[in-house]
Amino acid sequence: IQLTDREHEILQLMARGLANADIARELYLSEGTVRNYTSALFSKLGVNDRTQAVIAGLRHGLVDLDL
Repeated sequence: IQLTDREHEILQLMARGLANADIARELYLSEGTVRNYTSALFSKLGVNDRTQAVIAGLRHGLVDLDL
């Protein structure tokens, strides 16, 4: 699975438990932009929600366990 650097960064922040608003603040993005990245992540990972995305990220080695 190929993720952009930004998608990888957002997935990592999701794994830390951050909400879209928190991710937006952390990365200086709008919430809408974070939602767009989240949707792209769900599509690429073949999942329907954040929990599944983080689990898929862990399975594929896309999420660093040292949170």
